[in-house]
Amino acid sequence: MIRNYFKTAWRNITNNKFYAAINVAGLTFGLVIGLFMLLWVQDELSFDTFNKKGAEIYRVGIVGGTDESKQIFTSIIAPLATYAKAEMPEVTDAVRIRNIGVAPFKYKEKNFREDNFAFTDPSYFSVFDFKLVAGDKKKPFPDNNSVVITQAIAKKYFGNEDPIGKVVVLGLNENLKVTGVVADYPANSTLKYNILLPMSRFNKLAYMDRKLSYDNKTFISSMDGDWVNFAFDTYLLLKPNTDINQVTKKLRAIHEREHPVDAPVPYLAQPLFQMHLYKADGSNGGIETVRTFAIVAILILVIACINYVNLSTARSMLRAKEVSLRKIIGAGKLQLFMQFMIETTLLFAISTLFALILMYVLMPMYNNFSGKQLQLSVTNYQVWMYVVITLIGTLAASSIYPALLLSSFEPLKALKGKVTTGIGNTVFRKVLVVVQFSVSIVLIIGTLVIGRQLNFIQKKDLGYDKENVFVFNMRDMKTHYDAIKQELLKQPGIISVTRSGNDIIENDNWTGDNDWDGKPAKANLFFHPIAADKDFISFFKIKMKEGVAFTGAIADTTRFVLNEAAVSAMGLKDPIGKNIRIQKMKGTISGVVQDFHFASMRKKIEPAVLYYRADDCYKIYIKTTGANAQKAIAAALTSWKQYNNDSPFSYTFLDDSFNQLYKTEQRTGSLFNVFSAIAIFISCLGLFGLATYSAQVKTREIGIRKVLGSSVAGIIRLLTTEFIVLIAISILIAVPVAYYAMDKWLQDYAYRITITAWIFLMAGFGATAIALLTISIQSVKAALANPVKSLRSE
Repeated sequence: MIRNYFKTAWRNITNNKFYAAINVAGLTFGLVIGLFMLLWVQDELSFDTFNKKGAEIYRVGIVGGTDESKQIFTSIIAPLATYAKAEMPEVTDAVRIRNIGVAPFKYKEKNFREDNFAFTDPSYFSVFDFKLVAGDKKKPFPDNNSVVITQAIAKKYFGNEDPIGKVVVLGLNENLKVTGVVADYPANSTLKYNILLPMSRFNKLAYMDRKLSYDNKTFISSMDGDWVNFAFDTYLLLKPNTDINQVTKKLRAIHEREHPVDAPVPYLAQPLFQMHLYKADGSNGGIETVRTFAIVAILILVIACINYVNLSTARSMLRAKEVSLRKIIGAGKLQLFMQFMIETTLLFAISTLFALILMYVLMPMYNNFSGKQLQLSVTNYQVWMYVVITLIGTLAASSIYPALLLSSFEPLKALKGKVTTGIGNTVFRKVLVVVQFSVSIVLIIGTLVIGRQLNFIQKKDLGYDKENVFVFNMRDMKTHYDAIKQELLKQPGIISVTRSGNDIIENDNWTGDNDWDGKPAKANLFFHPIAADKDFISFFKIKMKEGVAFTGAIADTTRFVLNEAAVSAMGLKDPIGKNIRIQKMKGTISGVVQDFHFASMRKKIEPAVLYYRADDCYKIYIKTTGANAQKAIAAALTSWKQYNNDSPFSYTFLDDSFNQLYKTEQRTGSLFNVFSAIAIFISCLGLFGLATYSAQVKTREIGIRKVLGSSVAGIIRLLTTEFIVLIAISILIAVPVAYYAMDKWLQDYAYRITITAWIFLMAGFGATAIALLTISIQSVKAALANPVKSLRSE
C-alpha cells in the first residue's frame, strides 16, 4: 500500500512538473534561509552554556554616577573578591581578570603582538570549564613567572614542539615559562584570553614593587588594599539557589564599610548565561536581534509553506474528479488523506535534500557573511535538533490542510461538475497571499530603515575629523616624541601629528574621583578623562565653544578643557576659571569644546575632560592624504623600527575602528537585505503559480471575451486586479507593524533617524512593482493567446 502511495505521488509530481518545480523551489529557499537563521539563533543562545557551573556564576558590577553620567561598570575593585570569599558563606569561589589588551611577545628571534592578554587568578580554570590540555589544573601558575597559553598560540610560537617549559619574553626583558596550555576556546565563549599570567605577578609589579599612592600620603602595598582602582572583571561562583539580591547587598556593605567615602555603592550581579545577550543591568541587549531573527526565520518558513498550501488548494478543482473516482471504487477518506500527505512528504523530502546540499555548499560563505563559525556537524545534536524540529514543523504546516481539503470532496457532485472550492477556501487562499506579502513588505521596510540608520551614522558630523588618520601605540617612541614628530612632518603625505592617552573612537576610560567649585554634596559625576597634547584639539578640528585650548605652556598642566556635556552635568553657567580636581590633578577650567562622539551612537555624549600630560600620552595620531597614505605608513614604520625593532608594527585607521563599532549593525543590515530578497522571491514564486493557474481556469472566459471584442489591456486588468487588491491590503497591514518594530529598534540609538513616509511609499511601490511584473508574465501570455485555439480545446 505504502509503495503504491509513493508511486502515485511520484507520477502526479512528474505529470505536473511546472507546479512541482515552483513548490520545490519555494520550499528549498525557505528551508535554507529559515535554517540558516535558526542556526544563528541557536548559536547566539548557546553562548557560555558549555560551563557546567554556569548557572551559579555571576559577574559583579556597580552602578556609578548620577543623572547624565549614570552608568553601569562591569570592572570593579580587586579586594572585593577576597573579602567575599572570606566573609560570605554563599560564595564558593571567585575569579578576577585584569585585561591588559595588547602586548608584545618574543620567542627566540620571532616577534609577536597579542591582543587578548590578561592576568587572572588560578581559579579561572576551576570556576570556568576551560580545559588544560597540558599543565596542572590545580596549580596552573607554579610561580609569578608562569604563563598559560592557548593551543593556537602554542602552535604559532613553537610549531609541533612541546610548549611546556619553553621561555617567552614579554616586552623587553620579562622572561616567562610556559606552564600550561588551554584548549582553544569554543566559538560561543564570551571569555577568550589567549595568554594568561598569574594575578600574583600583577600584584607584585603594580603594588609590592611600586609605591602606589592616590593622595601622595598613604601607600598601598597590595591589590587587596586598593579600593580606588576599578579595573578588575570579577566573577563569583555561588552555591545553588542563592538569593542574588542578598549577595549584592552584602557586597555593598563590605565596600562601604572598608571605603566609606564611596557610599552609596549599589552593586549588581549578572548571570554568566546572560552576559552575551543582555546588558549588565539585565535590560535587553543583543537578545532583541536574536528574537527578531527567530521571528523572521519562522515567517520565511511560513511564506514557503503558504506557497504550497495556496497552489495545492487552488488546483484542488482540477483534481476533484480524480478524488471522486477513487472514492467510488472504494478509497476511504483516510486513504486519500494519506495519499496526499505522502505526496507532500515526497515533495518536501526533495526540497529538504536540495536545502541541505545548498546549506553545505553555502555554509563557508554564510559564516564569512555573518561572522559565525557554524557547521552542520553530525555530532552536534543541538544543531540537528533545530533542523529536525524545523523540518517537521514546516512539513506539518504545509501538508495537513491541503490533504484534508483534497480528501473531502463529494464524489457525485464532482463527477457532475458541480463541485466548488467554497467561499471559505477562496478567502483562506487570499488571506495567505496577504500574509505572504505583508511579511515581505515588513522586511523591505526594515531593510530600508536599517540602511538609512547606518548611512546616518556614517555621514553624521562626529564633532571631529577622522578622515585619513591612523594611530598606533608608541611604546619606546614615547620618550622621543618631539624629535619623531618633527621628522614625520618632513615626510610627503603627512599633514599633521599629535598624541593622546586615549582612543578617540571609543574612550572607555572614566573616573568618579573629582571635585569642582559648587559641586553639590550628593553629586556623583563620572568623567571620561582624555590625555591630550597641545595640538590635539586643532589636529581633530574640534570646535572651541569658549575659552582657550592648550598651548604647550607649563601652565597647561593645571588647566582643563571640558566638553559641553560635562559643563551641563556639573550645572555650571560660567565655567571658565572655575577650580576643578580630577583624581590627583588640580587646576582650573580654561576652555569648553563642542560635544564630540567618543563612543557608539547608541549612547548619549557623556561628560569628558581633556588634560595636558605628556607622560600619559602613549598613542600617536598621524593625519595623511589619501593618495600618499602608504608613504606616511612607511615613514611611521621607519620610526617604529628605530625604537621598537623587537616587536611587529601595527596600526589602525580611525575609519576602520569607527566601522568596527557598528559591525553588528552592518551585518544585521546585510542579512536583512538577503532575507527581504528571498522572502520576495518566494512570495513571487507563489504569485506566479497562482497567476498561471488563474489564467488556466479562465481560458474559456478569456477566449469568449476576446471574441466579443475585449482588448489585451482589458484581459490583463481582469487577471491582475484581484492580486493588486491583495497587495494593497498587505501594504496597509505591513506599514503599522513595520513602523512599530523599527521604531522600537531605533530606540537603542541616542542619535537616530526619523522614520518618514517615503520609506513606506518606496517599500509599497517596490512590492507592487515586483508583484505586477510577476503576474504580468502570465497575464500578457494569456491575453495574447489565440481565442480560437482556447475555445476549441475547451
